Amino acid sequence: MNWIVQNLWLVPVLPLLAAGISALAKRKSRTLAASLAIGSMAFSFLLSVWAFAHVLWLRSNGQATQQVFNFRWFQFGNDWLSLGWVLNPLTAVMLVMVTFVGMLIFIYSVGYMEHDENFTRFFCFLALFASAMLGVVIANSLLLLFMCWEIVGLTSYLLIGFWYEKPSAAAASKKAFITTRIGDLPFFLGIVWLYAQSGTLLFYNNGAGCLEHASINHLISQTTAIGFCAATGIAVLIFCGAIGKSGQFPLHVWLPDAMEGPTPVSALIHAATMVAAGVFLVARVYPLMSAHAGIATDLTTSTALQAVTWVGAITALFGAVIAVAQFDIKRILAYSTVSQLGYMMMGLGVGGVAVGMFHLITHAFFKSLLFLGAGSVIHGCSGEQDIRRMGGLRKLMPFTFATYTIGMLALCGFPFFFSGFWSKDEILHAAHSWNISQAPYYMGAFAALLTAFYMSRQMFYVFGGKSRLAESSEDHSHSPASADHAHHHGSSAPHESPLVMTVPLMLLAPFALLLGFLGTAAWPWFQSFLDDTQLTVNFGALLEGSMLPVMLSSSVIVLLGLGIGWWIFGRRPIKSAEAPDNLGRLSPPLFTFLGHAFYVDALYGATIITLNTQFSKISDWLDRWVWNGAVKTVTNIVLGLAHLDNFIDTHVVNSGFDEGCQSVSRSGQILSLLQAGRIQGYLKIVAGVLIVFTIILLWKAKI
Repeated sequence: MNWIVQNLWLVPVLPLLAAGISALAKRKSRTLAASLAIGSMAFSFLLSVWAFAHVLWLRSNGQATQQVFNFRWFQFGNDWLSLGWVLNPLTAVMLVMVTFVGMLIFIYSVGYMEHDENFTRFFCFLALFASAMLGVVIANSLLLLFMCWEIVGLTSYLLIGFWYEKPSAAAASKKAFITTRIGDLPFFLGIVWLYAQSGTLLFYNNGAGCLEHASINHLISQTTAIGFCAATGIAVLIFCGAIGKSGQFPLHVWLPDAMEGPTPVSALIHAATMVAAGVFLVARVYPLMSAHAGIATDLTTSTALQAVTWVGAITALFGAVIAVAQFDIKRILAYSTVSQLGYMMMGLGVGGVAVGMFHLITHAFFKSLLFLGAGSVIHGCSGEQDIRRMGGLRKLMPFTFATYTIGMLALCGFPFFFSGFWSKDEILHAAHSWNISQAPYYMGAFAALLTAFYMSRQMFYVFGGKSRLAESSEDHSHSPASADHAHHHGSSAPHESPLVMTVPLMLLAPFALLLGFLGTAAWPWFQSFLDDTQLTVNFGALLEGSMLPVMLSSSVIVLLGLGIGWWIFGRRPIKSAEAPDNLGRLSPPLFTFLGHAFYVDALYGATIITLNTQFSKISDWLDRWVWNGAVKTVTNIVLGLAHLDNFIDTHVVNSGFDEGCQSVSRSGQILSLLQAGRIQGYLKIVAGVLIVFTIILLWKAKI
């Protein structure tokens, strides 16, 4: 076995060691913490490239591209619980993406968090977060994956609430933690069910893994009480965990609030790590997701995949609709992430692993570019996040503007020249060919129109027109929306960010621009790599079937969205921060409704949270007056019996027993006089007895 396969554990362990050392370091060890975090990610990146190259070598030599390393962890009874890691094309691609993007975000953070007093703690959390995500990627055991999955949840809580002195940040971290735990509960139940049915949680184990044919066939043959096979039930439960972690409807509510954390955290969570974990989970257990009674490899009739598709399509449209009415620069990108994650889930459902993962990889680069660009804008605008109070930054921040434009066009899927076009188009084409329904295709197409519209709206607000930053009042500059208030430098003049922040942007921009060419229909290298199939170059594929109509319609949709954005916002530049939104003027009630995200949070607050609060009050009342009353009643009865027992023992048993003891004692004392052990005493008694007997005899003789 190759060295990199045996030692793949080093990829997540290096950042883990960096986090551990930073946790023990002094608060002032800023350079040490940053160096350890960045250095560990750099070494992990090199190991990831090595692993990727090894998979390429195996592929070029016609060997199996999947290799696993399993080991026994502990024994219970006669059974052993094993863990392990797996290296295959999916793992290799994810490792390279996470380590490379993560490393650039770490470097960017040095400049962004420069003035934060908890700089060392921040890099400790970042390294731990990256380590947990890398553990999720390499895990060959669903149990190991779940353990790393939960560490991802913990570190997201720590990073979102990093500025815990802010009530909004503390609330957002708790919201993210609790919401994702809601999805993790059925996920855990699915793990337990899978182990009960298959007897193992190893994905691959020489034919005995839970994702291999023997186990899948067994799961298909087991039927639940409601008619589904066990494979479907387990897959749906596992998907619930992905819904929570990847911010899918209806558990999406934590993701926009995660913007309360520092912007590098937003980039890391929303692009390369946490939210991608849910999509990756579905891709990792895809043999289970696609299994159903009958044919285990049919992609169109699996109930679990249908659920994945519909949830993804609804989320893609839902997030895009909300994004058109947001004013916080990061919140717009957050709802965009919700929407794009929906695209990925839809791609997995209708097209398979390669289709969904292709968009995940391209999205990781252009969305991290956009978030880091947003952070650069916030940094340059002294902490301002409201796009209404920006404007005119195109000339003042040229590097940020150029790279942000590339990321924006990639996200919109601008035709032919940007990565998002090819990855999004693969999803739309697969959805168009889905034989269950074409509704997801139309939902995805409309979401693409809205994406182009809300991103052009954001661009005109932030970079177009004249600067409106001077209009920011004292109240606005210290409002809760300004989550990066810690980075105010005292100057209100917009300025370009330092090189430590702009260089990562310039490194990410080419990937956002060119990465899509690895997965075009004419040269589907990425798809053939993940599916381990023969690569063929066929430019005619662009003209086959519905490919060309879908590409052309997708291009028209994007251009139409950009055109509408220009018509509403570019044609009439925003002149005042206080002026109503040009779109909002068309229908203020609807715009307000969208601005409040369909009031889903309020709905949850009025229903689920209120019910939970009432149940907690009922539980408190039951605990205080029923259960506690019952306990007190039993306690008082026991104490009463104890007092009664004490009275009987003291005044009845003890008094009688003590009196008897005293009588026996007195009798003993008297008898003891007869057994003193002195001869003289005994002779006196004998003499006395003789005298008595003599007197008696003399008295009887006289008679």
